[in-house]
Amino acid sequence: MKRPVIGLVPLVDIQRESYWMLPGYMDGVAEAGGLPIMLPLTDEEEQIGQLMALCDGFLFTGGQDVSPSLYGKEKDAACGECCRQRDAMEVQLLNAALRHDKPIFGICRGIQFINAALGGTLYQDLPSQHPSKVEHHQRPPYDVPVHTVTPLPSTPLAALLGDGPFAVNSYHHQAVKTLAPAWSAMAIAPDGIIEAAYLPDRRFVWAVQWHPEFSFRVDENSRKLFHAFVRAAEEGTGPAL
Repeated sequence: MKRPVIGLVPLVDIQRESYWMLPGYMDGVAEAGGLPIMLPLTDEEEQIGQLMALCDGFLFTGGQDVSPSLYGKEKDAACGECCRQRDAMEVQLLNAALRHDKPIFGICRGIQFINAALGGTLYQDLPSQHPSKVEHHQRPPYDVPVHTVTPLPSTPLAALLGDGPFAVNSYHHQAVKTLAPAWSAMAIAPDGIIEAAYLPDRRFVWAVQWHPEFSFRVDENSRKLFHAFVRAAEEGTGPAL
């Protein structure tokens, strides 16, 4: 069987006018059996359509803060840099992937963006809007767990990783505030922050708030997440020519 092609949303450096990719995203997909490619930064309908034909699944990566305009809010002073080009691309990419029922995996910004795009809202800055003793913005090394999350019963995440709490790494200052109507939560942190969610009516649309791309080399749960995503994408591939 040929490897499923996984399209990764590019990371954008606005100051350098460039886009790039962290190796962990690509290596996590490759270790799980996928063929990762970094996508062009585009919101053109024709190009998005070609990407749908090319890719078997899509990884929505981390990056800048999601623009509050996506969920009908003004930007607070504590909200960080936003990237209009990424927001525009991801809206088109998400809608197309959902129409084609392509597997989607969101990480960090990924869960935030998907939640906002589906009608939810975000905390624009956790320290000021949801103060907590839970460490959500750790210092390096980023593969070290800093808090626990608890899978919710009868969810796909609990089926994959078990019902008990497990430790995760964490590096974010925004998070899901109001869950989008289509989403179902899969895990929560001790302070109530939603740490994972999925779309029950799609083949595989999962997202997590922590960072398996930093920890998959040392953490079995992180590897399981990448493997579950790539297995779902594999269902759309045919035999190698």
